[in-house]
Formats: sequence, C-alpha cells, structure tokens
Amino acid sequence: MSENMWLDEVEKRKNLLLQDTQKLLQIKSILDEENATEDAPLGKGVKEALLFMLDLGQKDGFTVKNVGNLAGHIEFGSGEECIGILCHVDVVPEGKGWSTDPFGAEISDGKIFARGALDDKGPTMAAYYAMKIVKELELPINKRIRMIIGTDEESEWRCIEHYFQHEEMPTIGFAPDADFPIINAEKGIANFDVVQQKTASASLVDAELEVISFTAGRRYNMVPDEAEVSLIIKKNQSDLIKQFEDFLTEFNLEGHYFSNNEELIFVLKGKSAHGMQPEQGINAGIYLAEFLSKRNIDDQAKHYLQFVTTYFFNDTKGISLNLAYSDDTTGDVTINAGLLSYTNKEGGKLGLNLRYPVTYQMEERKMELEKFLLKKEFIITNFSNSKPHYVGEDDFLIKTLRRVYKEQTNDNPELLAIGGATYARTLKSGVAFGPLFPGREDIAHQKDEYMYVEDILRATAIYAQAIFELAK
Repeated sequence: MSENMWLDEVEKRKNLLLQDTQKLLQIKSILDEENATEDAPLGKGVKEALLFMLDLGQKDGFTVKNVGNLAGHIEFGSGEECIGILCHVDVVPEGKGWSTDPFGAEISDGKIFARGALDDKGPTMAAYYAMKIVKELELPINKRIRMIIGTDEESEWRCIEHYFQHEEMPTIGFAPDADFPIINAEKGIANFDVVQQKTASASLVDAELEVISFTAGRRYNMVPDEAEVSLIIKKNQSDLIKQFEDFLTEFNLEGHYFSNNEELIFVLKGKSAHGMQPEQGINAGIYLAEFLSKRNIDDQAKHYLQFVTTYFFNDTKGISLNLAYSDDTTGDVTINAGLLSYTNKEGGKLGLNLRYPVTYQMEERKMELEKFLLKKEFIITNFSNSKPHYVGEDDFLIKTLRRVYKEQTNDNPELLAIGGATYARTLKSGVAFGPLFPGREDIAHQKDEYMYVEDILRATAIYAQAIFELAK
C-alpha cells in the first residue's frame, strides 16, 4: 500500500474514530486511591476507561485480556514474536481555568478539547484504529500485534509493573505518547520527598505572622498552578494585604485573599505545565513561598519557606542544589517542585521530580544531596528512580519507523531525546513515536489540552503503516 492509501483508509473510518475518541475522553479516568476497591484498585474512573477499550476490542474481533483491572491488552495476528504498542488511559487531574468542560471532548476549530486529548487517550485511539485497519484489510503479517493498556502511567506505573509480572514482554514496540518523529532517548526520572527536620519551640516570640498551613500541587510531575496559605496575624493585616497585592503586580500574577475566622488566607495562581518542562509553567507554590519568606513569620515556617525559595525560585535545573548537569544525548537536568506542604504542627515537605540525562551519575549525586540536605535540616524520603532509556539508531525498530515516517510526511525523521517517561522504556527495543508533530504546541498537562483532528488522522495512518511494516 502507498502512503496515501493508508490515509484513505483512515478517512473511511474518520467519524467512528472521532466518536470513539470522544467517548473515551469523556471518562474521568483520574487516579482515585481514596475510593479504590478490590476490583477497582486505582479507582472507578481508570477502570472504566480500561474496560471501554477492552470492550471496544472485543466488539471488533480482537483477542482481549484484563489483567487485574490494572492493565490489559488487545491483540491480533499470530507468530512467536510480539510487537507492542504501549498506551495508557489514565490522565492527570484537570486543574482549573478551562474554557470548556475538561471531560466534554468538544470539537471546535479543528481541535478536540479534553484532558487526555494529547496525553494519551487521543493517541491511544489513533493506535487502536491503526491496528483495526491492518486487521480489517487482512494484510499479510507473521507477528502478533498487541496493544498494552495501562491505567497508572501518570503516577507510579503499578499497572505496567503488574502487567509484566503476569504477561510476556513484547520483542519490540513503540509508545504513542510523546513527539514525532522518533524519541530514542528518555531521561532518568527520580521522585522523592524532602522533609523538614527542624522544629522551633520558641518560633512565635518575635513573629508578626504564624503560618498555620501552606499547600500547593497535586502531582510530582505537574507544575502547581495554585497555592494557598493560612495565616494568623498579630498586627498590620492591612499592610500585609497591600504587600501581597504589590507582589502580584510585580510578577504579573493573579491571586486573592479572604478571612476564615481568625485566619487570613492568601491564594496565588500560577500556570500548570508538565514536570519534564517546569520552566514552561509558573510554580504557584514557589512564588507564594517567595512572598512569605520575606515577611516576619515564625521560625519554623521561615526555615521551610526560605529553603524553598533559596533552592527553587527561578531555578528549574538544580543549579542551587548542585545537581545541574547536561550531556549531548539528553540535555539538562530539570527539577520540578510538584508538591509543597507545611503545617505548624508537622513542619514542611517538598515533593520533587528530578529528570536527568543518560550519562548522569545518579547514585553519587543522590549521596551528595543527602549530605547537603542534612546540613540544612532536611532529609530525603520516598525515593523512587526510573533509569534512563536509549535505543541506538541502527536498531531495526528505528530504521523501520524512520522509513515509514519519511514516506508519510516527506520530512527527514530526526532522533529526539525527552525528559518525559513513556512506557517505551519498559522494552529493550522500544521508542516513543508521536503523536505531537513538529511545530505543534505541547499542551499536555495544561488547561485546555487539545489535539488537532487532522493530527489524529495523520497519526493513525502513520501508526497503521508502521504496524504493518514491523509485523510483515
């Protein structure tokens, strides 16, 4: 088949493809451990999205399997070798400030708007329809094609860990969960908490303000778009309000304040972004910490908030913490303060998302960081680490996908490196392959997330040809 014929087949199925995409996007598939049950271990929403895909596959004549309501697969073909297409149907929280219903999946101006449109439900449905096209055309293949569907990609990857404890590992494969042309290198990713150890029994002696609580952020891998602090003020409340308003003006930020019994509460608005590109967001927690740390607050809160501003304000590359590093393959270290919390009873904590190059000496740097933090009266807890991933350009997978992409787009497919993590890193020979085309804005994890309808169709055609070329 020619490259144009693949797109023709997609066009024949356009309406059904978009309808199924909308249905999937309308499921609020956010991790919900608070309401988890034995048969919905990560919450009702993510299970509903998984079952939607498995039911769709079964209806269309694929072989499907549910693996513990954590993951599943949709498969067709025969042969010893298995080609994996690794997708996920969970999404990050929608956040605030949307122009449309984040789970409405409205189509407007040639775009489909919803949380998950780009990451990763839109691409998942594109890949599914690509499989459907190859299957329905009865093209000659000698390998099995398996779409593996996860439900915890945006958090701890428990889904994919559980899946591969019970099911086979594909020989090669791709994840439609990043950028075109081809991503063959992914940074390592460490999530960990930095916990305040200092307590101050005489913290209120000379303080004009006592910080009762301070919160910002929902996930390690999201830039916090809102922060809130509750204060008890001994004097000069009007002066503090004026200072807050001046601070908002100085940094061109939005915020408001209100009273709740004896407490004065400040709310500061930022801008969300993906944790792999924290510089593209406005971290509301860090900015509110910057404001508070300059005030006459109690000792314990000052210790925490000054630590936040000293080591994270205007620094997303770990320079102040001596974590900065760069290599030619995967670029710079980035660090996102995704979770900030403090109470006057328990002290403070920071949830950090550190993304590091393939040549980074993670263990050595971690030991150095622990020693440094101890001097500042902080310790590291809850450390998890996903090591970097790299596939060489002479790999069969890379060569095949490069040829397909060039035939479909007439563009030369450069190999890319990213700070994000995709399921591709679970495979020895696995890469991220689309769906974001060069020149398109990356709005994953941001408000008003969308994907161009045209791009969904183009990606489906590319995935269909790629599946056929890898499996024939």
